Amino acid sequence: MLPKLIAICALFTLLSIQMVSAQKQKGTDNIYARQNLIAWCIVPFDSKERNPEQRAEMLNKLGFTMLAYDWREKHIPEFDAELEALKKHHIQLQAFWLYSGPNPENDKNLPIILDLLKRHKVKTEIWCMIGGIKDMDKMTQQQKVEAVAKPVAYIADKAAEIGCTVGLYNHGGWYGMPENQLEVMDYLKRPNIGIVYNLHHAEEDIERFPQFFPKILPHLMAVNLMGLKKGNPVKVVPIGDGDAEAEMIRIIRDSSYRGPIGIINEETAPDAEVGLTMNVDGLKRILKQQGDMGALTTY
Repeated sequence: MLPKLIAICALFTLLSIQMVSAQKQKGTDNIYARQNLIAWCIVPFDSKERNPEQRAEMLNKLGFTMLAYDWREKHIPEFDAELEALKKHHIQLQAFWLYSGPNPENDKNLPIILDLLKRHKVKTEIWCMIGGIKDMDKMTQQQKVEAVAKPVAYIADKAAEIGCTVGLYNHGGWYGMPENQLEVMDYLKRPNIGIVYNLHHAEEDIERFPQFFPKILPHLMAVNLMGLKKGNPVKVVPIGDGDAEAEMIRIIRDSSYRGPIGIINEETAPDAEVGLTMNVDGLKRILKQQGDMGALTTY
């Protein structure tokens, strides 16, 4: 029992070091440089329904070297082919999407994902969203923290066994509030849990972003960009078409964050290639306006 406990502690220590170093990768001094961009939301959000090989070729064409992989049930048979295509085309699997519920031990897809990553010897991030917890509106704040922490802990521990980390993914609701994610992390104290922050689910965060961003900064694994147009309701638009994202992009650049930046296609264009291109072009316009020539020279 003692040797196993020592091994687990050593693994958590290693994962903690990996989490810290994730923001200090070579070439990320300029976080908006082309080589620091992750392609995201391009698997189910693609009218051309590219297969793994075609998707990897598209990423090569657009100059992306990292992919965060989102999927639906129909894509499960392609999982192995996806990882093989990424390896062939020298694209890093930066993250693997997971939506699970209050009892992930019964989630039929979780073992498939863990086995896939283990077989391919891929140590990556699992971008995780938890849903389906009943009667959250009747719980106290502490009860909510504990209810969410239970499935997150299970997933994080399983991920740690294969050398992976877990990113809490904001997607609206209680779970999507950064302050609540911080409480869950503080409750669990798992060193392989961090935060993935998404501007395309930040409609309620625009005004308070400067206040909470420094709090999540030490835990950030990735930031995914999108355009935001203020109003009631706030509209999600392509990068560069909004009136809020430029200031958020500046705040992120001026912070100590040195991790990767996600470029997404959700709600941008039916064709993933077109959507990625639109958002990269929008980012470039903002970079030009802000005088970020260091990043622009990489495109």
